[in-house]
Amino acid sequence: MALLLGYDVGSSSVKATLLDAETGKATASATMPEKELEIMAKKPGWAEQNPQTWWDNLVAATQKIKAQTNFNPGDIRGIGISYQMHGLVIVDKKHEVLRPSIIWCDSRAVEIGKRALKSIGEKKALSHLLNSPGNFTASKLKWVEDNEPKVFAKIYKMMLPGDYIAMKMTGEIRTTPSGLSEGIMWDFKEQGLADIVMKQYRIPREFIGEVVPTFSIQGNLTKEAANTLGLKAGTIVSYRAGDQPNNALSLNVLNPGEIAATAGTSGVVYGITAEAKYDAKSRVNTFVHVNHTPKKPRYGVLLCVNGTGILNSWLKHNTGSNDYKEMDAMAQNAPVGSDGLAILPFGNGAERTLENRNIGASFHGLNFNMHNRAHLLRAAQEGIVFALNYGVEIMRKLGVKAKTVRAGHANMFLSQLFGEAFATVTGSVVELYKTDGSQGAARGAGIGAGVYRGPEDAFVGLAPVKTVEPNKKLSSAYADAYKNWEKALKKQLS
Repeated sequence: MALLLGYDVGSSSVKATLLDAETGKATASATMPEKELEIMAKKPGWAEQNPQTWWDNLVAATQKIKAQTNFNPGDIRGIGISYQMHGLVIVDKKHEVLRPSIIWCDSRAVEIGKRALKSIGEKKALSHLLNSPGNFTASKLKWVEDNEPKVFAKIYKMMLPGDYIAMKMTGEIRTTPSGLSEGIMWDFKEQGLADIVMKQYRIPREFIGEVVPTFSIQGNLTKEAANTLGLKAGTIVSYRAGDQPNNALSLNVLNPGEIAATAGTSGVVYGITAEAKYDAKSRVNTFVHVNHTPKKPRYGVLLCVNGTGILNSWLKHNTGSNDYKEMDAMAQNAPVGSDGLAILPFGNGAERTLENRNIGASFHGLNFNMHNRAHLLRAAQEGIVFALNYGVEIMRKLGVKAKTVRAGHANMFLSQLFGEAFATVTGSVVELYKTDGSQGAARGAGIGAGVYRGPEDAFVGLAPVKTVEPNKKLSSAYADAYKNWEKALKKQLS
């Protein structure tokens, strides 16, 4: 029996899935912790997590799977890792973490990125990096050098969160071209490490681990890691990728014209193109996709809205709601457009689509004599859809067409209202699948380990469970509501 083990290490939780390679079906899954992981914010705009907590919860999730099914660890043919993108983990020569990870939604390095763009030169930076250095991993490391020089002096290697997890498993510090591109350390013209960024930030090349392909044998479980996890020493780690490229893989989104979406804590639309294009304002970002090769280029154009499911979660905890199903049902009692109430969901750090501005969340047009909780709940879901569509319009200008969008049947896409609103506003057919990042990581591990001949063979058992068409009867009402929302956004940005 051939089994594949996939992990999805997020900022909210760690999920593990054991996948039967032949059928493509999950034999067991587990998520830890039961409550969301803590995000530490010592100052406004900061967001940090202790990398050890990711590992501890990964171990706990593995043990939970072992309690569910009596599998033979020797049957595991490959381990895959998906992880929260753009985070910074730094370690010393003993592989000890030097400070908490500065994670994806931390905004402290925004100004550093702006200065770097000006210093490198906008035209040169965008043509080589396809992005501004922005608030990404390299800029976060520069913040450490500028503000914590004693910590910086002890650095042996810098890593992304997935590189850290792989290090804990194998003892090896490695990374991938896709990972380097998400940290804005990959030169698309030179197809290698971005010297213009390394020189600008004075990052020693020695800080970067060995670069290996996304699908490859990237290391073997050490005896210590195997004992901790309850797995077999020597088991190969054969895949790692950031959560959004991996989400696309989990949905079989690998070729130009295919689009993946997710709406968890943050919301993402991720479209594939064969052309190295960029947005001049870096409001959407282009990265190396998991199946990219120099001869067959594949790039992922990523739109991210930080404030997505976190807004719905905030409302659940602060409006007396019991669960999300109740909230969805109540929201449908309000009309499309929420009788003029518009919510901007930008309350989770600097937003890329807003040129890295942090404008916070805000309510517009609230009328105490008209609006009730139903209006509030609907306006929140509509506001999230409108924020995503605002970015989709930028993607369209880069040639990414949102005709059919694939998404996991999870998080915000569990809401009938949200799914229909998204389909109607973006003008796309939405296909929903019963899959997730940990299943995608398991399939990726199968590709990297040679269990599958290639990506085209890795999606056995994957089929849509629901298809959502645009509601033509409501298209005009949604168009008007979007205009009202966009008017509120422009006012907030002025």
